[in-house]
Amino acid sequence: MAISRAQMETRIRNYFAACNQADKEKIMSFFIPEGTHYFPEGSPFGVLRGAQAIAECWVNCVNDIGSYWTVDNFAGDMESRQAVIEWSHFKKKIGQLLRGDEWYRFTEDGLIIEIRAYYAAPTHAGVTEHRIGGFDYAGRGYPLLKPENNSAK
Repeated sequence: MAISRAQMETRIRNYFAACNQADKEKIMSFFIPEGTHYFPEGSPFGVLRGAQAIAECWVNCVNDIGSYWTVDNFAGDMESRQAVIEWSHFKKKIGQLLRGDEWYRFTEDGLIIEIRAYYAAPTHAGVTEHRIGGFDYAGRGYPLLKPENNSAK
């Protein structure tokens, strides 16, 4: 039985609730054991590999910087078992707010395989390729070079 669009949204919202509660076991229950969470290259987290590493990171963020997350928008595709959300990350102890998007891939029974996070941020001088770190763009078939027939110079 394939996961429905509504089930994906509920799973993501419940995952965020578990993160806000800093409930390590509950956070882990949303992922396959080898789940992966990618971040923009240069972010403080690198790549989180494994449900336990993901859960420990969010528990630490709640405890250390007062993290609280909201799901602000959702779109999901049942056929591909993928969803995308917009979120807000309130870092209450340090007075910051970070906004971004995340792409989710699910198993057929609704566990999270991977999350790819993208932050709302300006580009950085001297950086020629802005990307999420550790993600296999070539292996997933993403373009690596500007197509030759593109009229943009």
